[in-house]
Amino acid sequence: MYHVTLLPGDGIGPELAEATKLCVEATGVKIDWDVQECGLPVIEREGRVPPGVLDSIRKNKVALKAPITTPIGKGFRSVNVFLRQELGLYACVRPCKTYKGVRSYFDATNVDLVLVRENTEDLYAGVEFKAGEASTKQLLSTINELATGKKIKTGADTTGVSIKPISYEGTRQIANFAFDYAVRHGRKSVTSVCKANIMKFTDGLWYDETRAVAAAYKSKFEWDELKDGVTADPQITPNGDASKVVYMERLIDNMCMQLVQKPEQYDVILTQNLYGDILSDLCAGLVGGLGVAPGANIGPDSAIFEATHGSAPKYAGKNKVNPTALILSAKLMLEHLGEKAAAEKLERAVAKVIADGKDVTYDMKDDRNDPTAVGTREMAQAICKAME
Repeated sequence: MYHVTLLPGDGIGPELAEATKLCVEATGVKIDWDVQECGLPVIEREGRVPPGVLDSIRKNKVALKAPITTPIGKGFRSVNVFLRQELGLYACVRPCKTYKGVRSYFDATNVDLVLVRENTEDLYAGVEFKAGEASTKQLLSTINELATGKKIKTGADTTGVSIKPISYEGTRQIANFAFDYAVRHGRKSVTSVCKANIMKFTDGLWYDETRAVAAAYKSKFEWDELKDGVTADPQITPNGDASKVVYMERLIDNMCMQLVQKPEQYDVILTQNLYGDILSDLCAGLVGGLGVAPGANIGPDSAIFEATHGSAPKYAGKNKVNPTALILSAKLMLEHLGEKAAAEKLERAVAKVIADGKDVTYDMKDDRNDPTAVGTREMAQAICKAME
């Protein structure tokens, strides 16, 4: 029996959570679900994430989270970001894989990517200064005093500032995770992505450290000239042998183009928080959309598994939305728990139902107005039946 925290979320979240519970239980794995409310109504009422939510996840070490609404431009910053930072969930893992029967512009055999995104630093660290406030004016003045070249020329009353922290420790940690993931899952390459040609002291640091980690793993560098002068840091202790894993580098803008043109050439993509957020949606688009894109947020002590799409409040209670993303997130959860056979059984059932094309939601039909489309609950039941 496994003890798992379940966050039903809000909007379409509760429906997806129930559908996913059905599918997990149909695998035969016994789960004791500790349900914790953490949706927007609770956050607005209490003004914070209830302490019991963090207590439950810390105790159980594993959580399955349905979508939770994040207000745009106002209110609570983000429950998702808060949980990641409070629990030290430094690694975001988002597989993007094409399943036969999912409508996509790409051949079904071409796309099988895993995005590994640093989760706690970068512009998402939340270090921001609002335009017009005294602290912002003081910061801008200090920056202009200390800057050795470029100055901030805009007015102190009209300029907001976000700080982008990138550390050696944070970069090393996520790079180690990416290479260890590649080794354990038999992946062929790790591509480090940033914008080091422009941001030399943050993204430049990122490349310095990902190269050092790649060297420690004895990875094959794509360019010999890149490897020259790069030595492994003795403090980096690889968790496996990545000597057959190719290390590559791409700038973020070029990476976007490469993924659209030739996604089959990439495998594990290692990147920062903001770039990873953007690339994860791009990669999801390659395989048919966010409706089939699972996600995991992993730290040293706990992990949260979640769909990558939002809460879609306009569809709440309509039994209409595709549950695949959260069900595949549960598949990642089962793998994390060591239930590999059950995880594979669940994924095969999902793939079968999608390929058959009969018991699927409206968005997976050739015609979104197809009257034969089923609801969230009915698609989950079909997946359960496919496991019998």
